[in-house]
Amino acid sequence: MKIYQSRLFEKKIKKMSKGEKDALDREVRNIAENLNIGEEKKGDLKGVFVHKFKLKTNLYLLSYRKSGVDLELIMIGSHENYYRDLKSYLKSR
Repeated sequence: MKIYQSRLFEKKIKKMSKGEKDALDREVRNIAENLNIGEEKKGDLKGVFVHKFKLKTNLYLLSYRKSGVDLELIMIGSHENYYRDLKSYLKSR
């Protein structure tokens, strides 16, 4: 299985600390092992899955998409304006 990162995902990761990146790697491995771990969205975001997890005390959302045997990591962030930003990002692609 190949795991792809969107440009937006890469930008967010660059700002994270080493400990946060390690925790994120564990979550991505969990997603790769069980692709249905996240909740599939409806409407405009159909086909996009969102996995919620905690880093330190903050709740993060990680959106991803399955394409055949590949996994595309789309966006990561806190809940505030997350879905609005995700919709606008997907429309601009």
